[in-house]
Amino acid sequence: MENNQKKSRIFRLSLVDANSHARLWSLRFSRPVFIAASVSSAVVLVLLLFSLIAFTPIRTFIPGYPDAHSRRQAVQNAQRIDSLQTRILQWELYTENLRRIVAGEEAIRMDSLILGSKPLRGASDSATLAIRDSILRADVALQEQFQISGSPRRENLPIEAQSFYVPVKGVISNGFEASMHPWVDVTAPEGSMVMSVLDGTVVFTSWDSESGYSVVIQHGSDIVSIYRNNEKALRKNGEKVKAGAPVGVLASSSSLTKGNHLHFELWYEGRAVDPAEYIKF
Repeated sequence: MENNQKKSRIFRLSLVDANSHARLWSLRFSRPVFIAASVSSAVVLVLLLFSLIAFTPIRTFIPGYPDAHSRRQAVQNAQRIDSLQTRILQWELYTENLRRIVAGEEAIRMDSLILGSKPLRGASDSATLAIRDSILRADVALQEQFQISGSPRRENLPIEAQSFYVPVKGVISNGFEASMHPWVDVTAPEGSMVMSVLDGTVVFTSWDSESGYSVVIQHGSDIVSIYRNNEKALRKNGEKVKAGAPVGVLASSSSLTKGNHLHFELWYEGRAVDPAEYIKF
């Protein structure tokens, strides 16, 4: 009997007025009910705290939790790393392509690799391209005896004796500086045709969001010219060009650069030289 009374013991929680001793509020409960209510309240409180931390900006106040600025910085760093890796890959492909062109081997077709937007051609297209490439190479071998320049008589002339074609009609807005700015910026109207300065062979074409289309041409006498900030590239890797032949179309300032200008580099024997010393813009 005593045990039954202990098990059914009822508790009361009352709110009483201190002056009149009148009972304002009363709650009756047993021990199992009190335990169940306490556990339920704790669970609800934990769920509320979790919801506040997970779905509101309060979580940013937790030490060690990244805020919006940190996440944005992390995304920018990831983009910079990806851009750097792409640029390194482009230069590696350019080096390999340049070696193959100089050695008379088949040029690498890098358009689909760099832009990542065009699938590889089918087997039939590859066979057709191989036949055309063989014919082209036989013609090049016959006419130039595996020389890159289309003018063998000028092959061994120094850069001072070369007759350069103006790459684009315009005005130099930013001059050459060997260490900080080893190129010239030539201001010209949007849509201007960009021309090859000498006879040569296109050894590299690429595109990126900062420089637009870039075209690199290998000439005779160990001369290389580079044309950037193009809206279109009119030549493909391995294609031969004559002096004055169009190789690109100048882009607009709103899409790529500050001001309509051609980024033009001239390299001689492995070092950048001032184009203004040899070309009258």
